[in-house]
Amino acid sequence: MKNARGRVYTVWCWAGCGLSTAFWATVSLLGSLVSPDGRIQHFCMRRWSRDNLWLSRARVEIEGLEHVDPRRPQIFVANHSGLHDILSLAAHLPIQFRWIAKKQLFNVPFMGWHMRRSGYIPIDRENPREAARSIVAAAGTIAGGVSAIAFPEGTRSRTGELGPFHGGAFALALRAGVPLVPVTLDGSCRVIAPKTLQVNPGTVIRIRIDRPIDLSAYARGEKRRLMEDVHRIMSRSLAELGRRRIPGEEGRDPVYRWIQRGEAGGQAPNIRG
Repeated sequence: MKNARGRVYTVWCWAGCGLSTAFWATVSLLGSLVSPDGRIQHFCMRRWSRDNLWLSRARVEIEGLEHVDPRRPQIFVANHSGLHDILSLAAHLPIQFRWIAKKQLFNVPFMGWHMRRSGYIPIDRENPREAARSIVAAAGTIAGGVSAIAFPEGTRSRTGELGPFHGGAFALALRAGVPLVPVTLDGSCRVIAPKTLQVNPGTVIRIRIDRPIDLSAYARGEKRRLMEDVHRIMSRSLAELGRRRIPGEEGRDPVYRWIQRGEAGGQAPNIRG
């Protein structure tokens, strides 16, 4: 991917990402002025995510959609190894949901305001007293019928391996009394080459949605046991998804094949599909 074609494609991809971001961010901001429930913003996020999955030529395979219940709120916890985790979940989960994010992000000028207008849910990780208050407030939001997604690792895993969990999302699920759904993704960390902006087309991102966990088996003070059980489920799913990788599977993508032909001529790829 280091030849001229690869560089041209990467520039094209990031330019398209910038245009898509500018357009959908503008629509979302305008929508936030008339949509206090965040539905317009969620629509914009979904369309932006689909645009950027197409630009990066990432192919998403998802299983377990039967565990997504559109009739009641759920809290989804997912591993996080790259930007395309966000894109894949936003584009393919067939429900309205809101992101759970650390409270500090809501203090970022402009972005924090938009996050609040979009109905995102802040959790304080640093101050224990404020953390408890934020969980109580967030539980009320969830109980009101809002599904949410959290990345309990708190940051991206550079290796794709599952890291340790923070407890906020688990305390929130126990407090709200709604099902907790483990979601495992494999492949996102390979779309953009580590420590570069190089985009690798044709990468397959696999998503597994496991069966919701019945929280009636956990007392409110058993957050640690719940975290360990979910970590075990997601570790197993991540290993199983990794075994499904097929050597050379990115070669199904016409852009990947075009780049591989390097400087040896040939027509531009057909990238409509």
